[in-house]
Amino acid sequence: MRLKFTKMHGLGNDFVVFDATARPIELSPQQLRFVADRHLGIGCDQILQVEPSRDARTDFYYRIFNPDGSEVEQCGNGARCLLRYVHNKGLSTKSEIRVGTRGGIIVPRLAAAGEVSVDMGIPVFDPPGIPFEASERALTYKLNIDGNMIEISAVSMGNPHAVQIVEDVDAAPVAPRVRSSKGTRASRSA
Repeated sequence: MRLKFTKMHGLGNDFVVFDATARPIELSPQQLRFVADRHLGIGCDQILQVEPSRDARTDFYYRIFNPDGSEVEQCGNGARCLLRYVHNKGLSTKSEIRVGTRGGIIVPRLAAAGEVSVDMGIPVFDPPGIPFEASERALTYKLNIDGNMIEISAVSMGNPHAVQIVEDVDAAPVAPRVRSSKGTRASRSA
């Protein structure tokens, strides 16, 4: 099977974008993993698929797939790329579009200067809604990562995020890890 795609990036996240507005595209998790593979496929952080609207309140529907083939609810940088994509391909000339996702409706906006912003809705801090395994909701959590204790905050904007405050971003010990769509265990910090 041959499919046309566009490769895009937003603030360091890279995406493969498929246009399913004219005809449906159904890729299996195995095919999605192949596309996302940086050695054998195209390589990307996520795969975005633009589809016709499923709801009279929206202009498009947008699906987001992780490199493991799982479908997620939202992605802010992906939504920014989506707006650029529909403009570049002539699918819309609106400076603000309403887009349906698994996580609800989002509203990307194109400013006159060319910047794209997106209203992602309300952040989720409640551990079961992230999903994040914790005995109770807290501002921060301690995690044991390879024998090192680190402190994070947990939030979801459609995808689980662990936020760590560091003094120097360039010196922070951050290395790529295998991503999981499963929850993470934590203990509450003191």
